[in-house]
Amino acid sequence: MTAVSERKHERAVLTGQSWEGSGIGTQIVVLAGRSLRPVFSPTRIFFSLLQPLVLLLLFSQVLRAIGETSYFPDNVSYVDYLMPAIIVVTSIAAAVGTGVGLAADMKNGVISRLRSMPISRVSVLVGRSIAGLVRAAIEVTILLITAMVVFEFTAAGGVPGMLGAVLLSLVISWSFGWVFLAAASWLGGSENLHTLSMLLLMVLQFGSSAFVPLASMPDYIEFFAAINPLTYGIDAARAMVLGEPTGGAVFITVGVCTVIALAGGSVAVRGFNRE
Repeated sequence: MTAVSERKHERAVLTGQSWEGSGIGTQIVVLAGRSLRPVFSPTRIFFSLLQPLVLLLLFSQVLRAIGETSYFPDNVSYVDYLMPAIIVVTSIAAAVGTGVGLAADMKNGVISRLRSMPISRVSVLVGRSIAGLVRAAIEVTILLITAMVVFEFTAAGGVPGMLGAVLLSLVISWSFGWVFLAAASWLGGSENLHTLSMLLLMVLQFGSSAFVPLASMPDYIEFFAAINPLTYGIDAARAMVLGEPTGGAVFITVGVCTVIALAGGSVAVRGFNRE
C-alpha cells in the first residue's frame, strides 16, 4: 500500500508541477555562453585575425606608395589611414561567423533539439547575436594591440577617438550579424552561407573607401562606394581615429545600421520559425 501511494503521489507531482522553462533572459545568457565557447580557443582567434593582419601587412608595406599620392590626407601614414577600415572589416568578418555558426548548428541537429525544448526561439538568435558581438570586441582589441606594437599604428584622436571607432565597428558588426543570421535561417547549409558571406564581404570592403579615397576611384566604382553603407562607417571611424570632424557620418552609420538590424532580425525570425 505504501509503494502504491508513493507512486500515485509522484505521478501527481509530475503532472501538477511540470516545468515550463526558464525566463528569456536566462535563455539568452546560457545560449550566448554556449556560442562563445569556441571563441576563446587560441587557434580560432589566430585564424580569425590572420586575414586582417595579412591585409594590413600587404597594403601598409607593399602598397604604401599609394598613400603618398595627392588623394590622401597630408601628414598621415598609410597605416594610420588604413587601420580604421581594417577594424570595421574585422568586425564584419566576426558577424559572418555568427551566421555560419547558426548554420552549422542547424546542420548538426543542435537547433532541432533546441526547438523541442520549452525555450523561446528568439532567444537562440539573440544569443548568437550577442556572442558574435563579444567575438568582434575580442578580435578588434587584439588587432589594435598588434597593430600598435608591430606596425607602429598611432591614433591622432587619442584614446577617445580609438574607443569611438571600436564602438562604431561593433554597432556595424551587430547589425550585419542579423543579416547573416537571416541568411543562415533561410539557406541552412553552412557551405553555401560561407561562400555567399565572403562574396558579400569582398564586394562591400573593396567597393568602399576602405583602402583608397573615393576621389581616386573610377566614376562607376565611386558611385557604388558613395551608396555603400560601409563607406560611411569607415569614414566615421577614420575621422575619429585621426581626430577629425565626422561630419554627421556617425549618425548616418548608426541610423543605417538600425534599419539593417531591424530588417535582418525580422527576416531571421521569420526564417527560423518556418519549422
